[in-house]
Amino acid sequence: MNKSVHVVISGRVQGVWFRASTKEQAERLGLIGWVRNTENGDVEAVFQGSDKLVEEILNWCKTGPPLAKVNNIKVENIEQINDINCFSIRY
Repeated sequence: MNKSVHVVISGRVQGVWFRASTKEQAERLGLIGWVRNTENGDVEAVFQGSDKLVEEILNWCKTGPPLAKVNNIKVENIEQINDINCFSIRY
């Protein structure tokens, strides 16, 4: 079963390699989607893949890379986005 989620991660998540680390983790798991910084200091992402692998990346996002300090993570199930075929960093 495939799952698609929209995620907003809050805390000390910008300037700590969160986007690059997220891309690395997502590609390692074979997920597709994107990650970007928001203007208010959060990180926003979309992950698509098997239920198990999406849950794995969501668990990773609760901690993130070593310099990050995640305070909150909001996860919303969304409809699958069909025009995504890789994982990218958006600017």
